[in-house]
Amino acid sequence: MLASQLPVLIVLLVLGSVAKAVTVRSGGEMGALTRLGPAVLVPTRFQSPALLICAFGELVLAIGLLVTDHPFFRWGTVGFFAMSTYVLLDLRRRRPDAGCGCFGEVSGAPVGLRSIGRTVVLTGMAGVSVWGEGMGWLAFVQFSWLSAAGVVVLLALSPELEEMVDRLRYRAPCEQRRAPAEEVTLGRLRSSGPWRQHHEQLATGEPYDSWRELCWRFFAFEGRGGSDVVFAVYLSGRRPAVRVAVVDAEDSGSLPVYTPVSA
Repeated sequence: MLASQLPVLIVLLVLGSVAKAVTVRSGGEMGALTRLGPAVLVPTRFQSPALLICAFGELVLAIGLLVTDHPFFRWGTVGFFAMSTYVLLDLRRRRPDAGCGCFGEVSGAPVGLRSIGRTVVLTGMAGVSVWGEGMGWLAFVQFSWLSAAGVVVLLALSPELEEMVDRLRYRAPCEQRRAPAEEVTLGRLRSSGPWRQHHEQLATGEPYDSWRELCWRFFAFEGRGGSDVVFAVYLSGRRPAVRVAVVDAEDSGSLPVYTPVSA
């Protein structure tokens, strides 16, 4: 029973490894590597090597889990997903516009609670498997309802599914797709957590300016006390990420730094 999650871990590690290698090999969409973790956290010349090193590490762990029951690979998987959780939290704080890159350019949506929750769950699954008996391939043969439950939970925590549906529908990068009507995006903003947290700071309920930059729609509102409140709404997904910044009126001409608050 303790080893029941090994098939899920192995499959995800292989998928992540292959997706990162394909993204590096193909080059992805224009500027893709500058928007994907962990590449976004390193200088430009090291972005491709960083993704390839991560992909290689995932593949080694997957093979080790599959053909051996050595504690090194079990604990290594725990450490990998625990470190991934830390990296996503840091990425969400430092670069709220960047995606996790967990599955290459498919994971290009801004890091949200679902992506972080997924790595937390994977860390727990890997931790339980440390005390499981038998090699990973045996767990595939004895696939159980616990394995199926793990798959369901991870699917629910995977925003990449929505991104893949969007890609199949539009077959174009997010920044090249037709954006939803401004009224629709504004409605999504007003149903978000950041709006509820900051709407009392607004002097008026209607934006005085709105514009689009790549995959984001920005709304600028007059705030109380001479400040401006600027919201950024991601243009992909049913529950898009929302960022917010409060800037002084004299600094409103410069691009604000967004606090990592999601819808």
